[in-house]
Amino acid sequence: MTSTSSERYFEASFATDPVADGDARDTGRSLRRLERLATLLDDRYVIPGTNFRFGLDAVIGLLPGVGDLAGAALSSYIVLESRRLGVPKRVLLGLPKNVAVDAAFGAVPIIGDLADIQWKANRRNVHLVIEHLRGKAPPPPPETVAG
Repeated sequence: MTSTSSERYFEASFATDPVADGDARDTGRSLRRLERLATLLDDRYVIPGTNFRFGLDAVIGLLPGVGDLAGAALSSYIVLESRRLGVPKRVLLGLPKNVAVDAAFGAVPIIGDLADIQWKANRRNVHLVIEHLRGKAPPPPPETVAG
C-alpha cells in the first residue's frame, strides 16, 4: 500500500519528535490506521474514467435500515481513537457531528446515498485530527484567571 502525505508527514515528524519513542511510534501507527480506515470507508473505489471515488460506507449504506447504522458504527472508531490520541474536546465535538450528518444523508434513499458519498465524513474527521496534531488547529481560548 502506498503511503499518503499525512503518513509521510508523521513518519518524518515523529522520527525527530522529542516525545518518548514509544509514544511517537504509537501515534504514528494510530494515524496510519485511521488514514487507512478513512480511505477504505470513503475513497477506496473509483469509477473508471472518472475521479468519482467512494468506499465501503457508501456500499453498506445501500442496505436499508442497518447499512447507515453500520457505517456510523465504523465511523465511530475514528472518534474513539482520536480521543485516545488526546485530541481535545473542542476538536472531538466536531467529529460526531460529521458522522451524524453522514448518517442523516444516508437515511434518505438514493439521493441521500449520493450526498453521503460526497460528504466523506471519515476523511473530514481524520483531516481534523491530523491538522490538530500538526498544530494547525485553532488555539484554545485563553483561560481566565479568577482574581
